[in-house]
Amino acid sequence: MAASLTLSATEITTPRLRLRKARDADRDGFIELQTDPQVRLHLGGPRPRSAVEQYLDALGVPHVTDKPGTFVIADRATDHLLGTLLLHPRPVDLPGHVTEQGGELELTYVLRRAAWGAGLAFEAATAALRTAASELPDQPVLIVTQTANTRSLALAARLGFRCVSTFEAYDAEQTLAVADLNAFLA
Repeated sequence: MAASLTLSATEITTPRLRLRKARDADRDGFIELQTDPQVRLHLGGPRPRSAVEQYLDALGVPHVTDKPGTFVIADRATDHLLGTLLLHPRPVDLPGHVTEQGGELELTYVLRRAAWGAGLAFEAATAALRTAASELPDQPVLIVTQTANTRSLALAARLGFRCVSTFEAYDAEQTLAVADLNAFLA
């Protein structure tokens, strides 16, 4: 889908959050996000700590967010990593699209357990989507999550996404939700 392009912003702030690029100090937070069984419950399960450490050593923590539209969600007051947010074109070879050509923008996010339940994912997603709506042409934006992930589905609905289909992937039923990017213009 030619319209998707990429988000050029490298930092977005909200009253409580800073969406920013990764720093070396984020290493422990990235490890926790990848190894926590509760955080990874609907994401294929926890990854082995040694594998995550090797990946971060090989890549370098600051390079985790090199791709445009990839952010650390940090507490604005402390700058500690709370999670990550990505707004990227969904790979065409994956199932779950609303256009024939695929490549629609896809929003993904994950928060450390300590940050759950405070509305931080909603705040971060809203800020990223508003920024994207001000930069990019109107287009569909997707959220794909396991149907069993009721918290993520509730957040998608709260953001204004509507469920349009389900499909099987990664040995689980997935729900595809969509919203128009212009719906997030402030």
